[in-house]
Amino acid sequence: MRVLMFDIDTLRADHMGCYGYGRNTTPVMDEIAKDGVRFEDFYCPNAPCLPSRASMVTGLYGVHSGIVGHGGTAADLRLQGRNRSFTEELSENNLFMQFRRAGMHTVSFSTFAERHSAWWFNAGFNECYNVGNRGGESAEMVTPHVLDWLERNGKEDNWMMHVHYWDPHTPYRTPADFESPFADQPLPDDWITDEIFEEHLLHIGPHGANEINMWNDDTFAQWPKHPGRLTCREDAKHFIDLYDDGVRFTDDNIGQIIGWLKAHDLYDDDLAIIITSDHGEDLGEFGVYGEHGMADEPVCRIPMIVKWPGMLKGHVAKGFHDNVDLLPTMRELLGTPLVTWDGLRHDGVSFAKTLQDGSDCSKPCAVLVQCAHVCQRSVRFDDYLYMRTTHGGYHLLPDEMLFNVKEDPHQRRDLAAERPDLCAKGAKLILDWNDQMMKTSRFDADPMWTVMREGGPEHCRGALEKYMKRIEGTPREYGIALLKEKYGEV
Repeated sequence: MRVLMFDIDTLRADHMGCYGYGRNTTPVMDEIAKDGVRFEDFYCPNAPCLPSRASMVTGLYGVHSGIVGHGGTAADLRLQGRNRSFTEELSENNLFMQFRRAGMHTVSFSTFAERHSAWWFNAGFNECYNVGNRGGESAEMVTPHVLDWLERNGKEDNWMMHVHYWDPHTPYRTPADFESPFADQPLPDDWITDEIFEEHLLHIGPHGANEINMWNDDTFAQWPKHPGRLTCREDAKHFIDLYDDGVRFTDDNIGQIIGWLKAHDLYDDDLAIIITSDHGEDLGEFGVYGEHGMADEPVCRIPMIVKWPGMLKGHVAKGFHDNVDLLPTMRELLGTPLVTWDGLRHDGVSFAKTLQDGSDCSKPCAVLVQCAHVCQRSVRFDDYLYMRTTHGGYHLLPDEMLFNVKEDPHQRRDLAAERPDLCAKGAKLILDWNDQMMKTSRFDADPMWTVMREGGPEHCRGALEKYMKRIEGTPREYGIALLKEKYGEV
């Protein structure tokens, strides 16, 4: 058989047509969803980029793999240690190795490993194509290499191809000649009112409307479309248009690949397709624009679409799943063994039977962790998102928050004070999960606390003093005293 995996950076599920979005951002992927199974409530359990792909590729939550952040000790996979043999167990059993073990030739088109010095990501691939821009490339730089490979090898049997597109990731970078199909369209969910945007202009913390470039409003010549700041509600609308442009441009490029396969009668026979993302994006939620820095619904809810030969078509799977489930699912579908001499066990739960007959393989909740921009642990259960913040990344966030994300998807109304019973339930779910994770860990340290002991989240280390100087004499000067109170004197 042939397997094609589209690994799309920063793709919010709710900005795809097949997930109910009101713009035509993903017509190609929407059609693929009709030919397979779409998972409604699928999450990245460790956000953002590096922790999420670590959990997907290793089948382990970050508390076990050690990767929960973007810097310091918690950005490296933990060593197997004294029981390591000639090879180590995580590479022998990672996601992509399953396809190798099933007899497939494997190829990846991605710059992810170089961007994050995460060379373990390439384990299992026969070929790796790196166009050299460390995530700064756009899809038109990647797709020609994919099509060239298909021209040379696509008609052969037993291959697995991983195609990684960055385009929805900041900076938003569609080519100069790409004309936005959304510029003259209203937003499907025009929730950012003039009043709300005025609140956003007073936001304290990185990646607010005044500092799209995290801590400042710098712009860059190589990404001329991406603004440094937003000054009015119309700017916010344009910014979301730019994000949707990146999603649509990615979909157009996926269309070129699918078009080649269909033109060569390779789409329907024995072709499997997996579509997913590492994380989503906040686009105004919490006053944050163009960043994936929270353990919240827009950042952690991601697409998962699987078209698999002989399996269900047009099915929507309900219930909570997360990306550590993909590896055991592939093991079950491909019939590959777990190769362990040291008791390795993956954390995920196979959803192969969901693909086969619609069986419910979901979990009662999904625990979400973010330690690159903030240190948060959250849990999705029922219709709710409960969030506990240990380090707010210099946002002025309460220590705990509760949202009904079905009624309030943009997390505007914090219910924590009104529903202490649900906060208690959420806190217990996180506590029970963490206890279970630590009981089954080979290591004493909880990596979230490693991040805290090493100075806090990578993306806010050393930034507070400059940021407070930046907001002096502005309408946001009120935040200086609050930042000092919450985070201590600099």
